[in-house]
Amino acid sequence: MRHLPNALTVMRIIGSLSLLFAEPLSGLFLTIYTVCGVTDVLDGYIARKTNSASEAGASLDSVADVFFIGVLLLVFLPLLQLSVWIICWIAGIAAIRTASLLTGWFRYRALAFIHTYANKATGLLLFCFPFLYDLLGLAVTASLLCFAASLSALEELAINCRSQELNRDTRYFQWKR
Repeated sequence: MRHLPNALTVMRIIGSLSLLFAEPLSGLFLTIYTVCGVTDVLDGYIARKTNSASEAGASLDSVADVFFIGVLLLVFLPLLQLSVWIICWIAGIAAIRTASLLTGWFRYRALAFIHTYANKATGLLLFCFPFLYDLLGLAVTASLLCFAASLSALEELAINCRSQELNRDTRYFQWKR
C-alpha cells in the first residue's frame, strides 16, 4: 500500500503519453483522460491517508502534471483555431511558470512546484477543458482557463520569491511585511 500513490502517479505519466496515440476526443481518448484525472486525485489522497506522503512523491506528482499538461497542449493546440491573443497569453503563462521554476531552483536547489489551492483549481479547470469546450466554446473556455492559470502561476512565483524554505504544500500566498 505504501507504493500505491507513486504507482498511480506513474500510471498518469504513462496514460498521458498514451493520449498521443488516441484520436482526440474519441471514447478511448476520454477514457484514458478520465483515468489520468482520477489518478491525479487519488495519488495524493492515498499518500496522505496511509502516511506515505514524501518529497519524492510530491515531486513525481508535479512531473506527472507537467507530462499531462504538455501532452494536452501537443494534442489540442494543433486542432484548435486559437486567436493570437490566446497563444500570447499561453506563452506568458509558460514564461511565468519557467521563471517560478528557475527561482525555486536557484533558491532551494529543487523543482519548486507548489500545491496551492489555485494550482489545484487550475488543474481542475484544465481537466474539464474538453467538456467545457463543447459546452461554452473555445473563446470562453480558453479565457477562463488562461485567467486561472495566470493567477496560479503568479501566486506560485510570489511564493517561490518570498518563502525562506521550500514547502510544496503551501496552500496559498500570504502577504506579510
